[in-house]
Amino acid sequence: MAEGERKDYYPDTASPGYSERGDGGEMPNDPVPAHGGNWKARIFILFVVLAGLAALASYSSRWKKDVVVRDIVVEGVSSAVAKDFASGMKIYKGRSLDELDLAELKARVMRFAFVRDAVISKELNGIVRIKVMERVPLALTVMHGEIMAVDTEGFLLPAKKEWSVQLPKLLSVSGISRLKAVENGLQQLDRRDLEVLQQFLSALSETSYARLLIRELHVEGCNMTCFIAVQAPTRFIVGNEGNFKEKLKKFEIFWQKVVSKKGFGSYESVDLRFTDRIFTIDALLPQVIQDSTKL
Repeated sequence: MAEGERKDYYPDTASPGYSERGDGGEMPNDPVPAHGGNWKARIFILFVVLAGLAALASYSSRWKKDVVVRDIVVEGVSSAVAKDFASGMKIYKGRSLDELDLAELKARVMRFAFVRDAVISKELNGIVRIKVMERVPLALTVMHGEIMAVDTEGFLLPAKKEWSVQLPKLLSVSGISRLKAVENGLQQLDRRDLEVLQQFLSALSETSYARLLIRELHVEGCNMTCFIAVQAPTRFIVGNEGNFKEKLKKFEIFWQKVVSKKGFGSYESVDLRFTDRIFTIDALLPQVIQDSTKL
């Protein structure tokens, strides 16, 4: 071959142990993977695993059916209430844990007036756990001669002795007449009256000392809701249209500057509903009342 002459080389691609690379070089053929009985071994292992799981599930199912309800644990309420509450659940003890219907049990739990909601779970050791969300008393009222608590959702509940620490601190509410019957035999305040009560209590909690003086709120329509303070029969009219924070501030100023000087019982009513104005009606003197009855 002459010097500088190009020589093309075409290898025998059919020769064993040779394959052509993309760059024109040579590389040995990749070994051909062996196809054996590996898939049979894999199927056998899978079958064994599935059989084991099926046997475990069968055993677990039979074991669950043998577990009975050993105890009912109540959480979220005071110990005294929990004891009485759990005693009402005794009918479920000894039953099959697996067959216990949680929906049926919750329906029974929700019959208790003080229960707002409940979460019930079953544990493998035979324990049924009931987590109770109890209703929170907001105020007190008297219905048909019985003291009732008004909770945060407006439901009327019998005042329980377990609330004895809270009850003296709660505001008394009168004039409640718009009630609706709800499930479990409970009664609930009308939405409008509940909003007035909630807004008034919220504003009252932020006052400097009005919360120490006011003892009763009287709910009344026609924008005539009023409250009564300690040692004074005066009706302080705040209405039903909100803005109670400003009205209670005016009440505190009026109490300091006027009532403290003129004495308790000087006014029949004090109207706090108007901006920058307070209207009063003097209380009738005993002599005037006596004369008026002679007419």
